[in-house]
Amino acid sequence: MAAPAVENAAATALRAVLHRVRVAAERSGRRPDDVRVVAVGKTKPASLIRQVYDAGHTCFGENYVQEIIQKAPELPEDIEWHFIGHLQSNKVKSLLTAVPHLAMVEGVDNEKVANHLDRAISSIGRQPLKVLVQVNTSGEESKSGIDPSYSIELAKHVKLNCPNLEFSGLMTIGRPDYTSTPENFKMLLNCRTEICKVLGMTEAQCELSMGMSGDFEQAIEMGSTNVRIGSTIFGPREYPKRQ
Repeated sequence: MAAPAVENAAATALRAVLHRVRVAAERSGRRPDDVRVVAVGKTKPASLIRQVYDAGHTCFGENYVQEIIQKAPELPEDIEWHFIGHLQSNKVKSLLTAVPHLAMVEGVDNEKVANHLDRAISSIGRQPLKVLVQVNTSGEESKSGIDPSYSIELAKHVKLNCPNLEFSGLMTIGRPDYTSTPENFKMLLNCRTEICKVLGMTEAQCELSMGMSGDFEQAIEMGSTNVRIGSTIFGPREYPKRQ
């Protein structure tokens, strides 16, 4: 009897998050529809994701290739899947093959993985894939992401040399406690300004994925178009205990 209560709680938590997103967007003079909420089910079972889907949400994300490969086939085909974070080149093909409805990779952080994605998409014959360049705005060595000073070159490479990828913007990951300072977000905004100048894009064409459970309202107020919410919707992550 306990499991349904947990799952109902996730649907209730989703509604609370969507309300907070709406308030933050309106507070910054934006429409709530301008902000995408990616519900991140890391370590959670497909059954719990299904409960949130049944509550009306269709955009979900995962951080590990193995998890998204296992869960996606068990869930409805109209889910908009996002892969979030560092993607290893040797896992590109298996990700694209197992998740044909993958909508976006939030985390291209080097030319090698961009090239692997581009070639794999070409060989599979699917539609171009939206990608965000991951920028390390906190300077932490433990974080994936390209140094801000190289973000223009990587964005240019994706846009000009990877015809099967659609450069769609930038993303950054917060600090270990899933909070960022305004400086982290400002740095991503600055990167977008420079990249749009070089690539001849409008800022509206360049998404900003920033903000997670601990800082998404602040991120929205600073211009985020994509927030990644995990534990606030699904509860604390459950990692297997080490033997």
